[in-house]
Amino acid sequence: MRSDVEYSPVGEGLGMRDFWLYVWLRRAAVIATHVTGLGLTLVLSLLSRPGTSLFSWHPMCMSVAYCLCMTEGILLFSAEGSPFCFKSWRSKVRLHWICQALVLIAAATGLWFIVASRNVSELPHLASWHSLLGVCTLTATVLQAACGIAVIFPKPLRLSCPSSRLKLYHATCGLVVYLFSTVTVMSAMFTDWFQATAKGVAWWAFLILPLFPALVVMRQITNAYLPRKKLTS
Repeated sequence: MRSDVEYSPVGEGLGMRDFWLYVWLRRAAVIATHVTGLGLTLVLSLLSRPGTSLFSWHPMCMSVAYCLCMTEGILLFSAEGSPFCFKSWRSKVRLHWICQALVLIAAATGLWFIVASRNVSELPHLASWHSLLGVCTLTATVLQAACGIAVIFPKPLRLSCPSSRLKLYHATCGLVVYLFSTVTVMSAMFTDWFQATAKGVAWWAFLILPLFPALVVMRQITNAYLPRKKLTS
């Protein structure tokens, strides 16, 4: 008996009503992730009151980098709820690069402000878990950017690794960076600055909210690059 191997389609085994409910729930999750990322960026920027001190620019720059630009740079490849779903793949890749370049610029700017602030205040560097996690996130971001360059320019770099494997490595590194950034953002809620700014229910809401985009991004990347269950007939 001949056996054909194929990937199972999305929604296999679901009735039409359940299938469309599943599709709309996925779309709602992606849209909610857009709103959460933008909302976190705006609220953290307002709470930091940029311009009042050197430190005040640090939360704003980092939230723009990771809560907004990195989230949007990944979600633009989503088939559900992306404002760029009508764009070609090449256009999406170009927009992805723009978003990731903005991540690097904003993160580097935020790093400069926190270093300058602590130097002016004569405070020690890398004295908290948040700062250590931040260094890990920034390092992983730079490595991820290098991996992205390898995906775009494999021939000039004389890489022998297959393109599909490079893309898998790039996606995996991207997921690691996003999870690192999520943990770093959550650790910021335990700093003296944020605990003096938000209290009670608001503090718990800010602590939990970054987890939602992380789950949606993790699902998108794993569904796109991990092999689905195979069917045999």
